[in-house]
Amino acid sequence: MLIRFRVKAVAICTNTIFHCNGFYTLRSQHLYSSASTPTHFLVKYLVDSLGFSKQEAASTASKVTSSKTSKNPDLVLDFLKQTGLDKAQMKEIVSRVPKLLFYDVSKTLKPKFQCLVDLGLSGSDLVNVIAKDTTIVDRGLDTHLRPTIDLLRRTLCSDENIVKAIKRFPWLLTFGAHHAMETNLLLFRDTVFSNVRIKKLVLRYPRYLTQKSGWVKDLLQRVENDFRVPRDSPCFLQGFEVLSSQKKSTLKRKFRIFNSFGWSDDDVVKMFRKLPYCIALSEVRIQKALNLFMKECGFGTAYLVSHPAILAYSLD
Repeated sequence: MLIRFRVKAVAICTNTIFHCNGFYTLRSQHLYSSASTPTHFLVKYLVDSLGFSKQEAASTASKVTSSKTSKNPDLVLDFLKQTGLDKAQMKEIVSRVPKLLFYDVSKTLKPKFQCLVDLGLSGSDLVNVIAKDTTIVDRGLDTHLRPTIDLLRRTLCSDENIVKAIKRFPWLLTFGAHHAMETNLLLFRDTVFSNVRIKKLVLRYPRYLTQKSGWVKDLLQRVENDFRVPRDSPCFLQGFEVLSSQKKSTLKRKFRIFNSFGWSDDDVVKMFRKLPYCIALSEVRIQKALNLFMKECGFGTAYLVSHPAILAYSLD
């Protein structure tokens, strides 16, 4: 009588697993005990291969479902090493995106990396971008990376500018839905921002693309309506940048400081229209500047409103 045994407990960590009619044939390089679980194997693998502490490895392994441990992580590490990542960088990537170890190198990882190389990122630049924001490798190629790059290409006009932006702000490639970025770009264009000004804005402050569209719309309206800066004014963009960095409560306190020196709210708004940066000065700095120029030097409100750059000068 022929007796066949179905394998239930795996005694070997596999490089390749073949399944046929309910039976398993196993080939491997890494051994662990028959009592080990897939999570236990992954903990040991992270410690042995990438220098994780046991605590770090356990925390990282807990993020991976056991069903994913049937793949071969060695192939992934070999690929990352060939790309130029050192052991510390690989450890950082794996700790943030542990399921990366079980991606298909040919079908998933290589196309993503090639997409970035085709854009103009290579060598140390590619390594640094991936190391700064490891979730890039976890984004879908056709559902996220390519649409986002196409959007940036339409906005920044050249791959060279895209690379420049991504090197400074890698999260541009990983930010949620690219549709939100598209919506904000439309808001800027509707506010009569030229392509040149939008490109300047994105290169300097790309975070505006990733804000909620309601926030962006409200801020644009405040610049135009509350501070009466015309859309076609050279100061409109600077006004937008300044207000984006100021809480309403902070602005109220700054207005009160000007009021305490005899300025009306309308005086402050007129100054803002000429040089929005004056409102970005700290409360202490505004207080000292007004004290110096108005109390010690005798300048009047009308003069300072007409010449706001004086307030921005270094007091020293």
